[in-house]
Order: sequence, then C-alpha cells, then structure tokens
Amino acid sequence: MYVVESKGGAIVCMLLALLFLGTWPALITLLERRGRLPQHTYLDYTITNLLAAVIIALTFGQIGDSTVERPNFFTQLSQDNWSSVLFAMAGGVVLSLGNLSTQYAWAFVGLSVVEVISSSMTVVIGTTLNYFLDGKINKAEILFPGVGCFLVAVCLASAVHSSNAADYKAKLSSWPIDNETGKGTVLPSASEEAVLKDRENGGGPIRKAKAGTATFLIELEKRRSIKVFGKSMFIGLTLTFFAGVCFSLFSPAFNLATNDQWHTLKQGVPKLVVYTAFFYFSVSCFVIALVLNISFLYHPALGVSKSSFKAYLKDWNGRGWAFLAGFLCGFGNGLQFMGGQAAGYAAADAVQALPLVSTFWGVVLFGEYRRSSRRTYILLFSMLFMFIAAVGILMASSGHRK
Repeated sequence: MYVVESKGGAIVCMLLALLFLGTWPALITLLERRGRLPQHTYLDYTITNLLAAVIIALTFGQIGDSTVERPNFFTQLSQDNWSSVLFAMAGGVVLSLGNLSTQYAWAFVGLSVVEVISSSMTVVIGTTLNYFLDGKINKAEILFPGVGCFLVAVCLASAVHSSNAADYKAKLSSWPIDNETGKGTVLPSASEEAVLKDRENGGGPIRKAKAGTATFLIELEKRRSIKVFGKSMFIGLTLTFFAGVCFSLFSPAFNLATNDQWHTLKQGVPKLVVYTAFFYFSVSCFVIALVLNISFLYHPALGVSKSSFKAYLKDWNGRGWAFLAGFLCGFGNGLQFMGGQAAGYAAADAVQALPLVSTFWGVVLFGEYRRSSRRTYILLFSMLFMFIAAVGILMASSGHRK
C-alpha cells in the first residue's frame, strides 16, 4: 500500500485536489446551462465518481506488501472493521446530499457564490472538528486565523450575491412583471428580443448577446434546464447553506473512519487505511445519489422537467463531460484524504479554497459578473483575496501524523 508520509507530498496532493475539486462543478454547471437535465447529469457523474475510488483502491491500495498495521485493500475487505466502515459510509451520505443540493443551488445564485459559502462553512465547522479529532497536530496559532479568513469570506460572498442580484434586477428592469404572479420577468417575444439586442449593440447589426447583458440573461433562461426567473433567490441560499452543513461533516466522519479516535474497533483490528475507507465512502455516496436521482426522474424538484430511466439512457448529449466531472471529483476527494492522512485533515481542508478555481471558470465559461457594478467587483476581489490568504495560512499550519 502506498502511503504519503512527507509534508511536501501532502501539499502536492492538496494542490491537485484543489484543482480537480474546483473544476468539476463548472462542468456540471455548463451542462445545466446547455439544457441537460440535472438528474441525467448527476447519474452519469456518480458512476465515474465511484469508478475513481475503485481505481485508487486497486492501484495505490494494492501497491507493496500487506502488513498487520497497514493491510492492503483486499486484505481489509474481510476484516471485522464495520464500526469504521459505517463512519466512512456516513461521510459518503452527507457528501452526496451536499453535492446534490449544490447542483440546484448553482443555477439560483451562481457557481462562485455557492462554492464560497459552502466551502467556508466546511472550513469553519469541519476544520475545527478535525483539529480536535487529529489530536491538535496542526498549529493552532496559524490554523484558526486561517479559519477566520474563511469566515470573513462567507460574509463577503453573501454581499457579492446581494450586489450581483441587484445588478441582474437592474439589467432586467425594462421587462414587464408577470401579471398573474406579480413577480419575475416575462420572457420577451422574438421581436422584442431583437429590439433589445439592437439597443445593446448601439443600433448596429444584431450579434450574439454579450455576457452580462439583459439579452444574455434572457437567452440563458430559455436554454437552461433549471428555470430561475420569477423564483426567490432564498431557495438557492437555503440549498447552499444546507450543502455547507453536509460538507462540514463528511471530512470529520472520514477522519473517524481512518483513525478510530473513539476506539470503536475491537482490539487487534487494524484501522481502516485511506483507500479502503474511501471505497466504502464512495459506495454510500453512489447509492444515495442513485436512489435520489432515479426518484427525481419521475418526481422532479424545483420545476425541472420530468424524465424517465429510458430517456436517461438515450441522452448522450454532454455525457462525456458528466463522466469527466465524476472522475475529477472522485480523484480530488481521494487526493484530499491522502494528504489529510499525512498532514492532518484540518490542514487538508485548504482544498476548500476551490472557489478560487470555480470563480475563474465561472467568469471565463459563463460570463459571471460581466458588466456588473463597481461595488460588485470590489466585493468579489475582496472575497477572493480572503480566500488566497486563507489557503496559504491553512497549508502553513500542516503538521505530521505520527
């Protein structure tokens, strides 16, 4: 079994995990904005997410000889370690619920804000729990100022969301309110949309809508699978905070699974190695996602179109991107746990700076914050600055597990 033992190796694992975990949400968001049903996308994603855990277990978990203290993956499958297995599976359950919630929240409040709030909650709650579970191997005088930076980032993220929502409202203010509901923007007819494009292009020839304009937002609403016009942003924020609570718990649960701080294993039974724990973690994540999303095919939430399992099997539009998202998430989580086992799970929570990557993709791919107000830009850059400070501080707090 391969074990990451050096602090440098742990930091490399964290940085790779940061890249992977910050990229996969952008792929899921891309498919939703292209009109692919979230149920279809998540079912594809969860298949390769599990496959990534199997690949890690069969490679890193089987390298080298199996010892009593560090048994290989296949050896541990037959051992009496079910108390630790249940902790690992509990972590997979809450992660699956969190990921499922964010998939809908991204549509309502944007990729950047969702990632900032949920990741910051993960650090503030989860890192504190991991610090005590790890026997305080991380440097508290460095770790907790980093946690404080994440907490400030949550407040700034909420302000960014509020400011950006006001910008959207101003851009769409020229369109009428739905007379039946008294809220929301009525989508324009083709002729009305042409007039708007002409006005936004300065009276010149009609071109593709520019990111951040009212026309861009209207075209996006027509194309996407989760309709958000006329719906309260409170729905998105509620889903985001729920996801944050779920994400706060999965890493401490995994920590308990691999280090048995509560001494639930029988005497003489070795602790779960990272790869075995990650396998069980991913299996429970897969089962929950499978059950919920098959249910959502026939009983969709938040106004998403109804589908069927047969329709899902026939839907190959964007399936490759969904598979890639699952691999990125799976390998990202695996690398985070490998780094956490070596340097402490509290320090490994530095990967929760993934909004730095997600914000980059949000701006580049989706035109988030284009043509926003100066206030929004100031808040956005302040938020990102706090994240950069936080990730550096958390990595500096890395300890070494004996």
